[in-house]
Amino acid sequence: MNLFHRIIWRPFGFSRILLKVEHWISTESKPLIPPTQKLRTPTLLLVGQRKHFSTMPEVETYQRDPELFSPPSSVRGMTELDRTAFTKTVIIPVLKVRKEIVNQLMRSLKRAALQRPGIKRVIEDPEDEDGRLIMLDPYKMFSSDSFEKAELNLLKQLDVNPQITKYNLELTYENFKSEEVLKAVLPEGQDVTSGFSRIGHIAHLNLRDHQLPFKHLIGQVTIDKNPGITSAVNKINNIDNTYRNFQMEVLSGEENMMTKVRENNYNYEFDFSKVYWNPRLSTEHSRITELLRPGDVLFDVFAGVGPFVIPAAKKNCTVFANDLNPESHKWLVHNCKLNKVDQKVKVYNLDGKDFLQGPVREELVRQLEPLSKERKHSVHVVMNLPAKAVEFLGAFKSLLDGPLCRSEHLPIVHCYSFSKDARPAEDVQQQAGAVLGVSLETCSSVHLVRNVAPNKEMLCITFQIPASVLYKNQARNRENHEEPPLKRQKTEKAFPEEKIQVASDI
Repeated sequence: MNLFHRIIWRPFGFSRILLKVEHWISTESKPLIPPTQKLRTPTLLLVGQRKHFSTMPEVETYQRDPELFSPPSSVRGMTELDRTAFTKTVIIPVLKVRKEIVNQLMRSLKRAALQRPGIKRVIEDPEDEDGRLIMLDPYKMFSSDSFEKAELNLLKQLDVNPQITKYNLELTYENFKSEEVLKAVLPEGQDVTSGFSRIGHIAHLNLRDHQLPFKHLIGQVTIDKNPGITSAVNKINNIDNTYRNFQMEVLSGEENMMTKVRENNYNYEFDFSKVYWNPRLSTEHSRITELLRPGDVLFDVFAGVGPFVIPAAKKNCTVFANDLNPESHKWLVHNCKLNKVDQKVKVYNLDGKDFLQGPVREELVRQLEPLSKERKHSVHVVMNLPAKAVEFLGAFKSLLDGPLCRSEHLPIVHCYSFSKDARPAEDVQQQAGAVLGVSLETCSSVHLVRNVAPNKEMLCITFQIPASVLYKNQARNRENHEEPPLKRQKTEKAFPEEKIQVASDI
């Protein structure tokens, strides 16, 4: 297979760089709240035990700036990343304690302590080598009255002054998450890229038009905030349905597209710029593999680099794998050797129709004849080319001649397709039925694989190929006695719920 793409689908990370902490040493105490808010003691600021520490003013309305931990507003519209522009200073409440009781205190102050990732919650007291400062949540802790009764009792037991002091913390680019950086940079109100597909060291993004002016910045932020990512790319055209790959632009980082991935405990290596790989199909690969039993036969018509092939071969199935793309064929052979299943897989580099009417037909003749009541294994055909696979179903029509096999031995097809229809399951059944010339409504199941785009679904229809389709003599009888081939019709009847299975890797 060939697409440009662990959609992971995973969230952006951030660097766990500790913050630079400075004393608040001004002789005047500045409130952490807007100056318009009233103080309970408007003309009096209490001074703590140390002259460099000022206490937090007690306020009638406990509020904090909701953008306290957001990047400076001045970065809005930045198109070339300037990390220094993200530096800002915020005021954080802290509690002064002795270092020997820190661990005991932290277990009981989880509610009150600062939970911001990337900020160390306990820092050294620069004025007392035996002291420590516990960072507190600025949205919860305003004064000693902000502690709960149990917390105050513990502080009293440990002889800790509950007086809250304030400190200046310098936040830098390293302390902001990717979403926060991009939300601050992109025009206000516009969508922020919040996910990407990870293929080894490569982050594959699918940017929207409004994000393109910021594409290089987005790529660099993606690399900065996700350990192990060294290259960020963006798709710049639709998938080529011939080889199932697409052109891409390197947004930032290295241009090396040779990558290694591990999926479901199997290893794959390939040139991502020349083949199809979609990490969001991991669950679907597992689902099909779980349907197979040792000894089964699998034909993979559009095998790509082997995500169906290798797990099936590891399960002691006999596998026939094909892909038209020479690069996919090359890496499929390589990955079979890499995973030590090359002796169980026969690999072809053919058009899908030629593969079905050549190697598949020859093997089906061998598998389905002579008739054997003892045979227990099944034959499966996987056709994962959603944009066009349904069209290839026509290759099964009159594929075999001679005596019929037992009905339970008829090949099982797993064919993938896209649908934009309001009833996608029925739509896919009708698409496949129209090509085969039979109705599949009562003899197939449809599995929803994932949502590809708004109002566009990827589905898999599974069915046994009817003998009337597969065998020439049956096809002739059907043409003589049955009605004309099925025409695609709209139906008012809802598709039975039990025939729609929803995957977890949407």
